[in-house]
Amino acid sequence: MSFPNFKNKHKEDALITPQKFLEYRKKLGKFSKFKPPKGVIFCYSNELLDYIIKNHEIRKVGGFYGEFYLLKETEDQIGVLGNFGFGAPVVVILMEELIAFGVKKFLSVGIAGSLQKHLRVGSIIVCNKAIRDEGASHHYLEPSKHSYASKTLVKKIEETLSKFGLEYVVGTTWTIDAPYRETVVEVKKYQKEGVLTVDMEASAIFAVAEYRNVEVGAIFAISDYLAELEWTPKFHVSTKYLEKLFQVAKEVLLNS
Repeated sequence: MSFPNFKNKHKEDALITPQKFLEYRKKLGKFSKFKPPKGVIFCYSNELLDYIIKNHEIRKVGGFYGEFYLLKETEDQIGVLGNFGFGAPVVVILMEELIAFGVKKFLSVGIAGSLQKHLRVGSIIVCNKAIRDEGASHHYLEPSKHSYASKTLVKKIEETLSKFGLEYVVGTTWTIDAPYRETVVEVKKYQKEGVLTVDMEASAIFAVAEYRNVEVGAIFAISDYLAELEWTPKFHVSTKYLEKLFQVAKEVLLNS
Protein backbone atom coordinates (compact mmCIF):
# COMPACT_ATOMS: atom_id res chain seq x y z
CA MET A 1 0.00 0.00 0.00
CA SER A 2 1.33 3.44 -0.92
CA PHE A 3 1.37 6.44 1.39
CA PRO A 4 -0.80 8.46 1.61
CA ASN A 5 -3.55 5.89 1.08
CA PHE A 6 -5.31 8.07 -1.50
CA LYS A 7 -3.08 8.26 -4.56
CA ASN A 8 -2.14 11.73 -5.84
CA LYS A 9 -4.08 13.44 -3.05
CA HIS A 10 -1.57 16.32 -3.11
CA LYS A 11 -3.31 17.45 -6.32
CA GLU A 12 -6.78 17.61 -4.73
CA ASP A 13 -8.55 20.53 -3.02
CA ALA A 14 -8.91 20.49 0.77
CA LEU A 15 -12.29 20.66 2.51
CA ILE A 16 -10.99 22.60 5.54
CA THR A 17 -8.70 25.57 4.87
CA PRO A 18 -6.52 27.61 7.24
CA GLN A 19 -8.28 30.75 6.00
CA LYS A 20 -11.63 29.39 7.23
CA PHE A 21 -10.12 28.48 10.59
CA LEU A 22 -8.68 32.00 11.06
CA GLU A 23 -12.07 33.50 10.20
CA TYR A 24 -13.67 31.23 12.82
CA ARG A 25 -11.22 32.33 15.53
CA LYS A 26 -11.68 35.99 14.62
CA LYS A 27 -15.47 35.63 14.99
CA LEU A 28 -14.89 34.19 18.46
CA GLY A 29 -12.77 37.23 19.37
CA LYS A 30 -9.66 35.11 19.89
CA PHE A 31 -7.43 36.95 17.44
CA SER A 32 -5.42 40.09 18.20
CA LYS A 33 -5.43 42.92 15.67
CA PHE A 34 -1.95 43.21 14.19
CA LYS A 35 -0.30 43.23 10.80
CA PRO A 36 1.37 40.06 9.53
CA PRO A 37 5.09 40.25 10.34
CA LYS A 38 7.65 40.08 7.55
CA GLY A 39 8.93 36.77 8.90
CA VAL A 40 8.40 34.29 11.73
CA ILE A 41 10.92 32.26 13.72
CA PHE A 42 9.76 28.84 14.93
CA CYS A 43 11.20 28.28 18.41
CA TYR A 44 10.88 24.71 19.73
CA SER A 45 13.00 25.18 22.86
CA ASN A 46 11.20 26.57 25.92
CA GLU A 47 14.58 27.59 27.30
CA LEU A 48 15.30 29.65 24.19
CA LEU A 49 11.85 31.22 24.36
CA ASP A 50 12.46 32.19 28.01
CA TYR A 51 15.76 33.77 26.96
CA ILE A 52 14.04 35.81 24.23
CA ILE A 53 11.30 36.99 26.61
CA LYS A 54 13.82 38.06 29.26
CA ASN A 55 16.34 39.73 26.96
CA HIS A 56 14.29 41.36 24.20
CA GLU A 57 11.45 43.87 24.04
CA ILE A 58 8.42 41.94 22.88
CA ARG A 59 4.70 42.29 22.33
CA LYS A 60 2.53 39.25 22.90
CA VAL A 61 -0.33 38.76 20.43
CA GLY A 62 -3.10 36.19 20.26
CA GLY A 63 -4.63 34.10 17.53
CA PHE A 64 -2.29 31.16 17.17
CA TYR A 65 -1.65 28.05 19.24
CA GLY A 66 1.33 28.44 21.58
CA GLU A 67 2.87 31.82 22.40
CA PHE A 68 3.34 34.39 19.65
CA TYR A 69 5.52 37.45 20.19
CA LEU A 70 6.47 40.37 17.96
CA LEU A 71 9.97 41.77 18.45
CA LYS A 72 9.71 45.50 19.16
CA GLU A 73 13.37 45.99 18.18
CA THR A 74 12.36 45.02 14.63
CA GLU A 75 9.32 47.34 14.69
CA ASP A 76 7.11 44.25 14.82
CA GLN A 77 8.50 42.99 11.51
CA ILE A 78 9.70 39.70 13.02
CA GLY A 79 7.58 37.31 15.05
CA VAL A 80 8.60 34.44 17.31
CA LEU A 81 6.28 31.49 17.83
CA GLY A 82 7.05 29.08 20.66
CA ASN A 83 5.66 26.88 23.44
CA PHE A 84 3.69 24.78 20.96
CA GLY A 85 5.66 21.56 21.32
CA PHE A 86 7.65 20.05 18.48
CA GLY A 87 7.34 17.69 15.54
CA ALA A 88 6.13 17.97 11.97
CA PRO A 89 2.32 17.81 12.43
CA VAL A 90 1.99 20.76 14.83
CA VAL A 91 4.44 23.06 13.06
CA VAL A 92 2.77 22.34 9.70
CA ILE A 93 -0.61 23.40 11.11
CA LEU A 94 0.88 26.60 12.53
CA MET A 95 2.76 27.36 9.34
CA GLU A 96 -0.42 26.92 7.28
CA GLU A 97 -2.30 29.37 9.52
CA LEU A 98 0.54 31.92 9.46
CA ILE A 99 0.69 31.72 5.67
CA ALA A 100 -3.06 32.28 5.50
CA PHE A 101 -2.55 35.29 7.79
CA GLY A 102 -0.03 36.74 5.32
CA VAL A 103 3.44 35.64 6.47
CA LYS A 104 5.81 34.87 3.57
CA LYS A 105 9.12 33.92 5.22
CA PHE A 106 9.95 31.44 7.99
CA LEU A 107 13.04 30.24 9.81
CA SER A 108 13.07 27.12 11.95
CA VAL A 109 15.60 27.33 14.80
CA GLY A 110 16.06 24.03 16.58
CA ILE A 111 18.24 21.14 17.61
CA ALA A 112 19.26 17.99 15.79
CA GLY A 113 21.06 14.75 16.44
CA SER A 114 24.46 14.23 14.84
CA LEU A 115 24.88 11.32 12.42
CA GLN A 116 28.48 12.18 11.57
CA LYS A 117 31.44 11.85 13.94
CA HIS A 118 32.93 15.25 13.08
CA LEU A 119 29.82 17.10 14.26
CA ARG A 120 29.97 17.85 17.96
CA VAL A 121 27.58 19.50 20.42
CA GLY A 122 26.92 23.06 19.35
CA SER A 123 27.96 22.53 15.74
CA ILE A 124 25.79 24.72 13.50
CA ILE A 125 24.01 23.07 10.59
CA VAL A 126 22.37 24.95 7.74
CA CYS A 127 19.87 22.50 6.31
CA ASN A 128 19.42 22.74 2.55
CA LYS A 129 17.39 19.55 2.04
CA ALA A 130 15.64 16.90 4.10
CA ILE A 131 14.76 13.24 3.75
CA ARG A 132 10.98 12.90 3.96
CA ASP A 133 10.56 10.19 6.60
CA GLU A 134 7.58 11.84 8.28
CA GLY A 135 3.93 11.77 7.29
CA ALA A 136 2.87 15.39 6.80
CA SER A 137 4.92 16.29 3.72
CA HIS A 138 3.40 13.46 1.70
CA HIS A 139 0.01 15.15 1.86
CA TYR A 140 1.48 18.22 0.12
CA LEU A 141 3.89 16.98 -2.54
CA GLU A 142 4.16 13.98 -4.81
CA PRO A 143 6.37 11.11 -3.57
CA SER A 144 10.11 11.88 -3.54
CA LYS A 145 13.03 11.26 -1.22
CA HIS A 146 13.77 14.91 -0.40
CA SER A 147 12.18 18.28 0.13
CA TYR A 148 14.20 21.48 -0.08
CA ALA A 149 14.78 24.72 1.79
CA SER A 150 14.54 28.06 0.02
CA LYS A 151 17.81 28.60 -1.87
CA THR A 152 17.56 32.33 -1.23
CA LEU A 153 17.24 31.87 2.53
CA VAL A 154 20.01 29.24 2.64
CA LYS A 155 22.35 31.71 0.96
CA LYS A 156 21.30 34.51 3.32
CA ILE A 157 21.78 32.27 6.36
CA GLU A 158 25.30 31.40 5.21
CA GLU A 159 26.14 35.06 4.63
CA THR A 160 24.83 36.04 8.06
CA LEU A 161 26.66 33.24 9.89
CA SER A 162 29.89 34.32 8.18
CA LYS A 163 29.20 37.95 9.13
CA PHE A 164 28.83 36.87 12.77
CA GLY A 165 32.04 34.84 12.58
CA LEU A 166 30.29 31.54 13.20
CA GLU A 167 31.44 28.27 11.62
CA TYR A 168 28.78 26.07 10.05
CA VAL A 169 28.16 23.08 7.82
CA VAL A 170 25.57 22.94 5.03
CA GLY A 171 23.84 19.67 4.27
CA THR A 172 21.02 17.16 4.51
CA THR A 173 18.92 16.11 7.48
CA TRP A 174 16.80 13.01 7.98
CA THR A 175 13.37 14.09 9.24
CA ILE A 176 11.40 11.50 11.17
CA ASP A 177 8.34 11.89 13.39
CA ALA A 178 8.98 8.71 15.41
CA PRO A 179 12.16 9.49 17.40
CA TYR A 180 12.01 6.22 19.32
CA ARG A 181 12.14 4.33 16.03
CA GLU A 182 15.44 5.69 14.71
CA THR A 183 17.02 2.31 14.00
CA VAL A 184 20.69 1.37 13.81
CA VAL A 185 20.37 0.16 10.24
CA GLU A 186 18.89 3.50 9.17
CA VAL A 187 21.61 5.49 10.91
CA LYS A 188 24.28 3.41 9.16
CA LYS A 189 22.60 3.90 5.79
CA TYR A 190 22.28 7.66 6.12
CA GLN A 191 25.81 8.00 7.48
CA LYS A 192 27.12 6.40 4.29
CA GLU A 193 25.02 8.82 2.24
CA GLY A 194 26.61 11.76 4.05
CA VAL A 195 23.44 12.84 5.84
CA LEU A 196 24.45 15.17 8.66
CA THR A 197 21.62 15.10 11.16
CA VAL A 198 18.26 13.76 12.26
CA ASP A 199 15.41 16.10 13.18
CA MET A 200 11.61 16.13 13.42
CA GLU A 201 10.33 19.06 11.32
CA ALA A 202 12.47 20.15 8.36
CA SER A 203 11.15 18.01 5.50
CA ALA A 204 7.55 18.86 6.37
CA ILE A 205 7.98 22.63 6.53
CA PHE A 206 10.04 22.57 3.32
CA ALA A 207 7.16 20.75 1.61
CA VAL A 208 4.53 23.20 2.87
CA ALA A 209 6.66 26.14 1.69
CA GLU A 210 6.91 24.67 -1.80
CA TYR A 211 3.19 23.92 -1.91
CA ARG A 212 2.18 27.38 -0.66
CA ASN A 213 4.90 29.27 -2.55
CA VAL A 214 6.58 30.85 0.48
CA GLU A 215 10.16 30.74 1.75
CA VAL A 216 11.51 28.68 4.64
CA GLY A 217 14.91 27.78 6.06
CA ALA A 218 16.16 25.67 8.96
CA ILE A 219 19.18 26.07 11.25
CA PHE A 220 20.17 23.46 13.83
CA ALA A 221 22.51 23.24 16.77
CA ILE A 222 23.75 19.71 17.49
CA SER A 223 22.22 18.49 20.75
CA ASP A 224 22.89 14.73 20.82
CA TYR A 225 25.04 12.09 19.14
CA LEU A 226 24.06 8.98 17.20
CA ALA A 227 27.19 8.64 15.08
CA GLU A 228 28.80 6.00 17.32
CA LEU A 229 25.59 3.93 17.16
CA GLU A 230 24.96 4.70 20.81
CA TRP A 231 22.81 7.62 21.90
CA THR A 232 24.57 10.37 23.86
CA PRO A 233 22.24 13.25 24.83
CA LYS A 234 23.61 16.75 25.45
CA PHE A 235 20.37 18.72 25.31
CA HIS A 236 21.18 20.52 28.56
CA VAL A 237 24.11 22.40 27.00
CA SER A 238 22.54 23.22 23.62
CA THR A 239 20.50 26.28 24.68
CA LYS A 240 23.44 28.69 24.61
CA TYR A 241 24.06 27.77 20.98
CA LEU A 242 20.40 28.30 20.11
CA GLU A 243 20.67 31.86 21.44
CA LYS A 244 23.25 32.61 18.74
CA LEU A 245 21.06 31.03 16.08
CA PHE A 246 18.12 33.18 17.15
CA GLN A 247 20.20 36.32 16.54
CA VAL A 248 21.17 34.96 13.14
CA ALA A 249 17.56 34.13 12.25
CA LYS A 250 16.35 37.58 13.21
CA GLU A 251 19.03 39.21 11.06
CA VAL A 252 18.28 36.93 8.10
CA LEU A 253 14.53 37.64 8.12
CA LEU A 254 15.01 41.39 8.54
CA ASN A 255 17.36 41.61 5.58
CA SER A 256 15.90 39.16 3.10
